[in-house]
Amino acid sequence: MINAIVTDIEGTTSSLSFVKEVLFPYARKSLPAFIEMYFGDRQVSEQIEAVRAIMGRPDASLEQVVSQLIDWIDRDQKVTPLKTLQGLIWEAGYHNGDFHGHVYDDAVEALRRWREAGVSLYVYSSGSVYAQKLLFAHTEHGDLTPLFSGYFDTHVGAKQEKESYTEIALQIGLNPGEILFLSDVPAELDAAALAGFRVVQLARPGEAGPAGAHHIAESFAQIDLAAFC
Repeated sequence: MINAIVTDIEGTTSSLSFVKEVLFPYARKSLPAFIEMYFGDRQVSEQIEAVRAIMGRPDASLEQVVSQLIDWIDRDQKVTPLKTLQGLIWEAGYHNGDFHGHVYDDAVEALRRWREAGVSLYVYSSGSVYAQKLLFAHTEHGDLTPLFSGYFDTHVGAKQEKESYTEIALQIGLNPGEILFLSDVPAELDAAALAGFRVVQLARPGEAGPAGAHHIAESFAQIDLAAFC
């Protein structure tokens, strides 16, 4: 029986194009001015120091830090301080009304139905927990954050590592076999399955990547929790 669902965001609950064509370019364009304006803020300064540590250059200038961050953005690197800074930048965009978080209609309907049925819902994304909450709090469907019991990001581990899902199950407090993981990336599903999770690959028309060895659904409407009993 499925008692909890952990869902990815990009390509799963939300369009890949929203992340790649709206969020990423917005953060890239805003990053230099944001760092220059807020480098003295504690939360921002902590991320700057984390970037310097990863670079192995504790004396790196702000310009060099920004250059490294932009390089990571261009190479789509899942680096924790970058994800944290992106979340802070996106917060301003959401509050200014520059964009709304995209969530598919079928995902909203299913998440609400599952939550009403007593299934606990969680998010696991390479984007920071802060960025995840911002997206779901500012959707065209309203604030969806009350649907979720918790959020996970790269602090719990990489999404293609079995140990990350083992840790998630421990934090949720359920047997892995009671948890369903939804993602569009076969390697993530492979790792979750190795940890004992039940899994479904989302292959949305027009956005589907390579098919994996797991059950495939084109939308949340095709996911039947009774099939996992």
